[in-house]
Amino acid sequence: MADTGIGASVKRKEDFRFLTGQGHYTDDINKHGQTYAYFLRSPHAHAKIRKVDTAAAAKMPGVVAVFTGADVAADKVGGLICGWTVTDRFGKPHKAPPHPILANEKVRYVGDHVAVVIAESIAQAKDAAEAIEVDYEELPAVVDTATAMDPKAAQLHADVPNNLCYDWELGDKAAVDAAFAKAAKVSKLDLVNNRLIPNAMEPRAAIGEYDAGTDSYTCYSTSQNPHVLRLILCAFIMGVPEHKMRVIAPDVGGGFGSKIFCYAEEVVCTWAAKKVKRPVKWTAERGESFVSDAHGRDHVSHVEMAMDKDGKFLAMKVDTIASMGAYLSTFATCVPTYLYATLLAGQYTAPAIYCNVKAVFTTTAPVDAYRGAGRPEATYVVERIVENCARDMKLDPAEIRRRNFIKPDAFPYQTPVALQYDSGNYEKALDEALKLADYKGYPARKAEAAKRGKLRGIGFSAYIEACGIAPSAVVGSLGAGVGLWESAQIRFNPTGTAQVLTGSHSHGQGHETTLAQVVADKLGLSVDAVTVVHGDTSQVPFGMGTYGSRSLAVGGSAAVKAIDKIVAKGKKIAAHLLEASVDDIQYSKGVFKVAGTDRQKTIQEIAFAAYVPHNYPKDLEPGLDETAFYDPANFTYPAGVHIAEVEIDPDTGVTTIANWSAVDDFGNVINPMVVEGQVHGGIAQGVGQALLEGCVYDKETGQLLTGSYMDYCMPRADDLPSFKIGTISTPCPHNPLGVKGCGEAGAIAAPAALVNAITDALGVRDIPMPASPERVWRVAQRAKMAAE
Repeated sequence: MADTGIGASVKRKEDFRFLTGQGHYTDDINKHGQTYAYFLRSPHAHAKIRKVDTAAAAKMPGVVAVFTGADVAADKVGGLICGWTVTDRFGKPHKAPPHPILANEKVRYVGDHVAVVIAESIAQAKDAAEAIEVDYEELPAVVDTATAMDPKAAQLHADVPNNLCYDWELGDKAAVDAAFAKAAKVSKLDLVNNRLIPNAMEPRAAIGEYDAGTDSYTCYSTSQNPHVLRLILCAFIMGVPEHKMRVIAPDVGGGFGSKIFCYAEEVVCTWAAKKVKRPVKWTAERGESFVSDAHGRDHVSHVEMAMDKDGKFLAMKVDTIASMGAYLSTFATCVPTYLYATLLAGQYTAPAIYCNVKAVFTTTAPVDAYRGAGRPEATYVVERIVENCARDMKLDPAEIRRRNFIKPDAFPYQTPVALQYDSGNYEKALDEALKLADYKGYPARKAEAAKRGKLRGIGFSAYIEACGIAPSAVVGSLGAGVGLWESAQIRFNPTGTAQVLTGSHSHGQGHETTLAQVVADKLGLSVDAVTVVHGDTSQVPFGMGTYGSRSLAVGGSAAVKAIDKIVAKGKKIAAHLLEASVDDIQYSKGVFKVAGTDRQKTIQEIAFAAYVPHNYPKDLEPGLDETAFYDPANFTYPAGVHIAEVEIDPDTGVTTIANWSAVDDFGNVINPMVVEGQVHGGIAQGVGQALLEGCVYDKETGQLLTGSYMDYCMPRADDLPSFKIGTISTPCPHNPLGVKGCGEAGAIAAPAALVNAITDALGVRDIPMPASPERVWRVAQRAKMAAE
């Protein structure tokens, strides 16, 4: 199996249908008699709704129905929920104001849902929406995250004083204060992690369908976790028994976290399908995606690092204000807390860390997980202050990291912020990255660039992340009370082919290939004999979906547990067929053999026998079909070092990435080609944040100023260099595959590496992201004038 099994660069099985236009996405689905939904959205960031008049709209051609918040309330349909409780530093749960699927008294951001028109065509629905008359009383907007708690700022929710969702802390403040008191040097930095707008290739879409004969619903959705969506729809919003709700997420064209959550449109389409007795379809236009998809990041932080005279880290303290937007999205509360502060140790041995996080509401789109989800924000804080520590101590940035790295023999390593790292070799990754980057040759390259009038800079990012989002034991210890296991079912057909039914969900990662490789390798099958099934709650066991780089570490491990059950049953059947004791049956990669003999049966023969009477023991049930659930003992902790080298034209402010070198530790690698693609994509998104992307709202009106590709700049191929990619491997010791997760690493590492390189070139402590040509030019000109 070396050419197709674990460790082989197998070409992705799913790509043929994607590249030839044979993919099957939610918008490709058209149901008999379907109608089309169009949402009337608030043009104001903050306003009271005095009256909504839908009479004229209801009479427009093709209109089937018009619904408002009053209709939703009359049917006792609940609002959207936040599924993760954060207990603040005073022992109280976070503030969770209502989040209606259609606004009923107030709108709180531009794009908030006010009404929905359902018509025979989308054009007719749009025309009718223009006829809806809404009487608004406009209220002041509050956009700025840093000042949202100001007593003079507009109050979004009556039961949330000062717009404060929670005031949370982690770490030992007394120990940190004591360490700072004896420090030889303290480095300080104010940082902003800019708000980002996800831009998956496929926009969000939903179709709701109701079957009166069975009194059941089907929701087709662009979801990363269909079972969780079903759970939320049934148990928390619509009050429908789960066996009466089917959620299908077919091919999904990218998500980056933005499709994890339950959105109003999915609920409205599903609810309205029963009201109008016909399927209801909605597909977002790109402009709708900009205003209504959950945004990412948006942190304002102050960080300080205390050091001894040799540059050893003594303690770190961080104060962060994180925007939640206007309402709490599904997992919003955990991103700036359990997924952020717990990673502030980075790869380093600072013995004391304290973090305070204040989450605030603003008149902006809700903020939730976006590729990396808390870990990019943590890495940015840690690696930006570490770089400045090196400058303050006049140490080489590689050297200060080396002095403070956790050593390989220290694992498992308990950090001062709750997590226990399982394995790693950070110094080896650094050494390999330095070689890839030709760090020794950098001074000569810098001098050569100076001769051409260019500024050259180099920046490091030694990141770590926690993947798997989250084992029951660890997350429960943090007080979140959530366990995120995963399921897998392996079902053999009598002819010897197999299906893998997984609770995880692919939206571009290549699960149909990598999961098939794992199963094929361990069961002695060809990759083409294994089919991966996902995305339909009526077909696959309950699963938690895909996010947090968990699909192989958790979902793949569930598959391995199911394989173990298959093998155990296979041994009994083989013993029966070979007239041997079960204890004498040995198994290796698809072959069951009687120890010490040449008598054997293949897994295909065993599968066939399992369905033929008298070919399996009487005390066994027929068939070869096993299900397993896997709840990991800990997160996995991928880590690595990325080194960015830039060249800046001080006359234009244009930054060119000259070199990018990355060495990552993902544990055991199932498919190197898939891993490399994930790293490339992650770096591209991180470069986008650092150089190009930035969501901007008008501070006075709350209007989204970056609401299209004319204003929101996405990275393109010519913005990126050819990446130099390497890996090392310290296998995860607590999952059966030894894997760690790779999907978010590039997005986590890249912003800090790039901004460190730019500030190095400019000779400044900080530059806000995105480091646009204008911003870079202004800093360069100030530096030039200061030098003169």
